[in-house]
Amino acid sequence: MPLIKAASGGPVMLVYIIDPDYWAAPDRSARQFQVFRHSINTLRRELQDREGQLIVRVGKTLEVMKTLFSELSFQVIHTHEVTETSCGMGISERIKEWSLSNNIGFAEYPSNGVFRDLKNRDGWAARWNKRMQQGPLDSPESVQFVHAESTPGWESRWPSIVNGTLVSENKNAWWAMNPEQVLDDFLNRRGLSYHTDMSSPASAEEACSRLSTHLAVGAISMRQIVSRVTDRQDYLRSLDKNIRGTALKALGAYKSRLHWHCHFIQKLESEPAIEFENMSKSFDGIRENSFNEEYYQAWCRGETGYPFVDACMRYLRETGWINFRMRAMLVSFASYDLWLHWDRTAKFLATQFLDYEPGIHYSQFQMQSGTTGINTVRIYSPEKQSNDQDPDGVFIRRWVPELESLGAEHIHAPWKLSVTDQKRYGVVLDNHYPAPIVDHQRAAKEARTRIGQIKKSNSAREEKKIILKKHGSRKGRNKPRKTDKQTDLFEQ
Repeated sequence: MPLIKAASGGPVMLVYIIDPDYWAAPDRSARQFQVFRHSINTLRRELQDREGQLIVRVGKTLEVMKTLFSELSFQVIHTHEVTETSCGMGISERIKEWSLSNNIGFAEYPSNGVFRDLKNRDGWAARWNKRMQQGPLDSPESVQFVHAESTPGWESRWPSIVNGTLVSENKNAWWAMNPEQVLDDFLNRRGLSYHTDMSSPASAEEACSRLSTHLAVGAISMRQIVSRVTDRQDYLRSLDKNIRGTALKALGAYKSRLHWHCHFIQKLESEPAIEFENMSKSFDGIRENSFNEEYYQAWCRGETGYPFVDACMRYLRETGWINFRMRAMLVSFASYDLWLHWDRTAKFLATQFLDYEPGIHYSQFQMQSGTTGINTVRIYSPEKQSNDQDPDGVFIRRWVPELESLGAEHIHAPWKLSVTDQKRYGVVLDNHYPAPIVDHQRAAKEARTRIGQIKKSNSAREEKKIILKKHGSRKGRNKPRKTDKQTDLFEQ
C-alpha cells in the first residue's frame, strides 16, 4: 500500500535505513540482520529489473531522513504501521514528529491483521476476516523512481553493527528461498502432513510452512498467504474425499494459526508494556529477585542435563529456527523448572530466532511463563516430550552426540542409568554429559503451587477480568478449537 499510494502521487524514493541504535538493541542479532540483508539485496535486484532503486543508508534514522530531505526534498513519507519494541516504535515516532513539524506529510497504512487504537477484542475476528478477504494488492503499473547514492560499503559494514553468530546460507536455507516457491511447496506437498508432523522437531522441519521468517521481514504478506491457502482449500473441496485425503484438515490447522499469528501481535500493539512488564501485575516479583545465573547459562548452552531440551536448544542455536512446540518447551523449562524471569530468557531466544516477531514473541513468552493471568499453566515434561516427539532418540543423537551410544530405552533419561551402566555406555554424568541441574518433578510441583496460589487471589481474579476484556479471544468464523487457545504460536 505505501508504494501504491506514493506512486500515485508522483516520483518515488525507496529507502531502507540501517540504524545502529536499532540493531544494537538486546533483542537483535547478526543472524536476524543476515536475513534482512538477503531480503534487501533480493528487493534491489527486483527493482533493478524495473529500472528502480532501493537506497540503503546507514545511520540514525532521523539524521538519515534529514540528510535525504536536504539532498532531494520530498513531500510525504509513506510507511506501514509497525508493531515493534519500544526501540523500534521510538524511532518511528521521532520520524513522525519531525515530519509533521516540517510540514512533511506522514501516511501510515495498515499491515497484516493488526489494528491501531483497539480498546478491546470485540469484533476483532470479524475485522481480521474482512481484511484478509480483500486479498493481496496488485503492484502499481508504473513507478517513476528517484535515484540516490546508498551508503558506500554498507554490506561489508554490517557485522560491526550487531553481534552474534550467523547461520548457514545455502540452497536448503528456507529463509533464503523465494517465499512464493516455499508457499507453493507447502500447499502442494509438505503441508499435507502439517497437522500431524508439526510437533516433532525432526518432522516439523519439512512439515511446517517455513514462512515465518519471510513474514517477519515483510518478504511476503499475511494477506498473500491467507489468499493462497483459501484458494487451495476451495480447490480441495472440489475433489473427491478419497483423493484429497487429510489435506483440508492440514490446511485448516494451518489457517487457524495464521489467525492466531495476528491475534498475538495485537497484544503488543494494544499494550506495549508487555515487552517489559508482566501482563498481570499480580505476578510482579515472583521471579525477578531470584535469578540463577548458573541455570541460565546452562540453559543457553544446551547443557541442562535433559537431553531433549538440550538437543532443541543446540538445534535452534545452529539453525536459527525450531518448531512451535519445542519453543514453548524451552520457555516452559526456563520459567518453571529453572524459575528464571522471562525478561532475560526472552531476549536471548529473540537473538537466536531468524523469524523473531516482537508481538508474537513477548505475548507467547508471557503466556508460556504463566504471567498473563488468563492462560492455563502449561509445564512441559522434558522426558514425556522426548518420548512423544523423538521416540527413537534420532534427533537427540544428532544434536547431543555425547549420548549417541545410548539406545532409545535410555537416551530420554540417562540419569536413570546406574553408575555401572553409565560407565558401560561411556556416558558418565557430570563427566561426559551433565546430570540434570534440577529435579523436574519437584520443580514443576513448586512452580505450579506458586502460580496457582497467586491465581486464586482476589486481586488476580479481578485483574483477569480486565485482561480478558482487553486481550482475550472472541468468537469468530476462524476461531480455532478450544484446545488451540493454548497452542504455542511462536511461528508457523
